[in-house]
Amino acid sequence: MSDDERTARAALSRLVEPQDAAALALVQAAGAQDALAIASGRLAAGPALEQEIAAILADSGSGSGWSGLNPALQRWAPRIPDLAPERDLATMQRLGGRLIIPSDGLWPPQLADLGLQEPLCLWWRGVEQELPAAAMTIALVGSRDSTSYGASVTGDLAYSLAQRGFTIVSGGAYGIDAHAHRAALAGSQAGLPTIAVMAGGVDRFYPAGNEDLLRAVADHGAVLAEVPPGSAPTRYRFLQRNRLIAALASVTVVVEARWRSGALNTAHHAESLGRAVGAVPGSIHSANSAGCHRLLREGGAVCVTDAGEIAELASPSGDSMPADRAGRKEVQDGLTLEDLILLDALPLRTTTSVEKLATVAGLSPESVRAGLGRLGLLGLAESRHGGWKRTGKES
Repeated sequence: MSDDERTARAALSRLVEPQDAAALALVQAAGAQDALAIASGRLAAGPALEQEIAAILADSGSGSGWSGLNPALQRWAPRIPDLAPERDLATMQRLGGRLIIPSDGLWPPQLADLGLQEPLCLWWRGVEQELPAAAMTIALVGSRDSTSYGASVTGDLAYSLAQRGFTIVSGGAYGIDAHAHRAALAGSQAGLPTIAVMAGGVDRFYPAGNEDLLRAVADHGAVLAEVPPGSAPTRYRFLQRNRLIAALASVTVVVEARWRSGALNTAHHAESLGRAVGAVPGSIHSANSAGCHRLLREGGAVCVTDAGEIAELASPSGDSMPADRAGRKEVQDGLTLEDLILLDALPLRTTTSVEKLATVAGLSPESVRAGLGRLGLLGLAESRHGGWKRTGKES
């Protein structure tokens, strides 16, 4: 792809807001370079192009408010004097970052699932390395005012998932986001531990209180944004970046969220993309878990309580599933109730008689003899000097 294409997309990312359907349809219909020329008033759009844009919007379900290009051109006009894509690209180079576009080898292919809402480009601050596939990426999101419970759960999940080779993606905010990034950095063994998707430009880390953390994310992982350097993190942009978090990951897990929370917005984006959604249950008395319980009640999420359950959601075929959370299989698993009672009645250090076992276990002597035979075959009981005892094999 030519530098002109890259420069055009850089300029368009400053000219239009994320998820501006008219702009995205224009780029799809005319290509980025001609779209920039039309959007900036240097080239006229004919009736055929407008019809094509209308068809693209209709196909994507975004055509209800379409009234032609003129309203969009008027909307974009005030920003035309501020376009300086070469300056923005130079800023990224100075920061050790880059701009990637959909034709690049480093572009995450899972973003194509967004359809028309796929971003024009991504401004990337961090080491140049391949971003992980969706199957190996987990989004952990939640409240900014997280509780100690939420912080502990997030830390455990992110650390354990990073240990298993997953990349943790979140939004770089206070609370659950920060705990997720921090634990992922601590738990990572190799590869890209965590990705922070920002609502503003990556030239400054926001919020300022997380600057050291986000700098560490950039040094070892990736800090991404679809808006250019210098862009402010507005409320609208926070909501729009949530779709990127959801699209990058195979599973979005909400650890803590209030009844109305941006984390729920991320979960809804994931659900609309056909991605798995998990929610961590909390106290029924905690307002910070009300949103999680809402997701569970409405059927939009699966209850998750540990990293193994999340890994299973990420790989239903079992490829990424961890070992059973209960640990190794116990030798007494599968015993009948009578045999379990008899096993409990057997002493470990001394031997006892069938008659005494019948009394202690509340079983008939015949049942005890039959049960001792089965336990003996399993290596759980042994006969010594006419008495019986446990072997200790099950402990």
